[in-house]
Amino acid sequence: MTSTSPISTSSTTQRRIVWGVRILLALAFGAAGLAKLAGVPQMVQVFEAVGFGQWFRYVTGVVEVGGAVLLLVLVPATGFIGGLLLTATMASAVATHLVLIGGSPAPAAVLMLLSAFVAWRLRPAPAASAA
Repeated sequence: MTSTSPISTSSTTQRRIVWGVRILLALAFGAAGLAKLAGVPQMVQVFEAVGFGQWFRYVTGVVEVGGAVLLLVLVPATGFIGGLLLTATMASAVATHLVLIGGSPAPAAVLMLLSAFVAWRLRPAPAASAA
């Protein structure tokens, strides 16, 4: 009969939660990025309203798909980088909704917060300073 300590159970639960959020984000950003790259009419219209040109749609699509891939790589550092990249992307999306195109920034804000959560959970450990 084996007993599981509360610390290891909590740690396992926390890892599962972070992985669940990473998978959810990878699916959402992968789908959104591929829609941008494929030229889905709604995406074309949104980026027309932004006013930077369609090249910006392609750049955003590549960033979103790249971030999604980084979230799924098993190395924690890549998940951290992916989380940061997608947090910055969604912060820009929130600002774009508020300043340029209107509409609700809530979906972008939720994705930003979830991406920031992943980046925070996967942040590198502080380096020990030499005394």
